[in-house]
Amino acid sequence: MLDKSVPYYRVILRRDPGTPLPEVEVPEGYTIVGYQPGDEVAWGEIESSVLEFETPQAATEYFLRDYVPYDTEVKRRTLFAQDASGRKVGTFTAWWNYTGSRRVPFMHWVAVMPEHQGRGVGKALVAAGVRLMVEIEGDCEMFLHTQTWSHKAIRIYRWAGFELDTQNEAPGGYRNETQQALPILEGLI
Repeated sequence: MLDKSVPYYRVILRRDPGTPLPEVEVPEGYTIVGYQPGDEVAWGEIESSVLEFETPQAATEYFLRDYVPYDTEVKRRTLFAQDASGRKVGTFTAWWNYTGSRRVPFMHWVAVMPEHQGRGVGKALVAAGVRLMVEIEGDCEMFLHTQTWSHKAIRIYRWAGFELDTQNEAPGGYRNETQQALPILEGLI
């Protein structure tokens, strides 16, 4: 869940080519599956459960608008963690953004429902997602954007080979406030 008790800054992380791929077992009772039409409702429930959207409907509408039009890509780039009952409880999207005219691989929207956090589901999703990104894009420079409010997730991203990026001004069009965030993150990650 987001920790809105700390000041908000946008944080950019970068994974360099040649960084070892993360390895971890999917926790017992969970599986990683790909997106199927209709999963946008589960995506909305997951993302709103971690307070990224005010309502599941708002999140679902966002997914329908920004991802579903790319039918082939959303199917191959969106992962879910599901529990033993088949309920989708986490998500990862291996997408892209543009820096100028250059398309750059970007990790989007990683989330695990609060009641499933702390069980290794997030690590398993991130490991599977990074491997998927390398499979699709090749072993190249990759980015993700997050915020200080997601400092717990930043620890997982760093475990997966991403490092705080204070050098790139606006990768993927995102204003990089990592330098300003460092004093806040020091005691949290």
